[in-house]
Amino acid sequence: MYEEVHHARLYEQIVDQVEGRIVSGELQPGDKLPPERELAKQFGVSRTAVREAIKALSLKGLIAVYPGRGTFVIDSTTMAVRDSIDMLIKIGKIDGITALVEVREILEPGIAALAANRASEEQIAAMQEAVDTMDNAMHDPDTFVEADLDFHLTLAQATNNALIPALIDSLVDLLREHRMRAATVDGALERGQPYHKLIIDAIKNNDEVEASETMRAHLRQIRSDVEKAIQEDNQYRRNYG
Repeated sequence: MYEEVHHARLYEQIVDQVEGRIVSGELQPGDKLPPERELAKQFGVSRTAVREAIKALSLKGLIAVYPGRGTFVIDSTTMAVRDSIDMLIKIGKIDGITALVEVREILEPGIAALAANRASEEQIAAMQEAVDTMDNAMHDPDTFVEADLDFHLTLAQATNNALIPALIDSLVDLLREHRMRAATVDGALERGQPYHKLIIDAIKNNDEVEASETMRAHLRQIRSDVEKAIQEDNQYRRNYG
C-alpha cells in the first residue's frame, strides 16, 4: 500500500513515492500500476492529483500509459534510445520509414513465433482487446493506430524476453508514423486487420510457423501501402508543391 500524502502539490509526493519504488527495484519494468481510482484511494487524494502524477511520471520516462490496457513501469533507457533514433532521423542520418520497414521484417516474424510458444492467457486477451478496438475504429485512424501499437507491443512482451519489448518500445514513435502513413491509403486498415486476427489464432494454437508467416505477410502488406502513400505524397508535391 502507498502512504497518504498531505501537501499543496500532492501530485509531486505521489511522483516521489512511485519513483522511489522504481529506483529501489520494488517496481520493475513491465509491472502494472493499480487503476487510477485505486491509486487515488491508496494515496488519499483526488483522481485529478493522480492524473497529474501519471503525466509527470510519463514525462520522466518512468511509466507508459496504454489505452485499454493500463499504466506500466518502463525501462527509461528505452526513452534514451528513442530520443537518439529521433535525433538521427532529424539530422538525416537515417531514412526512418525505409529503415523501419526492413527492421520490422527482420524482427517481427521471429517475435510472433516466440509469442506462439510463450504468450500467457492475459497477453492473448490484451491482444484480442486491441484487435476489438481496431475493429471499432476503421474510420478513426488515430484510435486504430494506437490500438495497433498496443497489439504489437503486447506481442513483443509475450516473447518473455525483456530485451525485445525494450527494442520495440524504443521504435514506437517511428512505428506510429509508419502506421499513420499507411493509414492514409484507401483500404489499408481493412486490408491489415485480418492479419491481426490470424496472428492471434496462430498464437492460441501454439503454431509458431503460422504466426511467423502471417506476420511476414502482414508486413508485406504494410510495406506496399506505405510505398503507395509515399508515391501519392510525391505526386501531390509535383502537382502542387
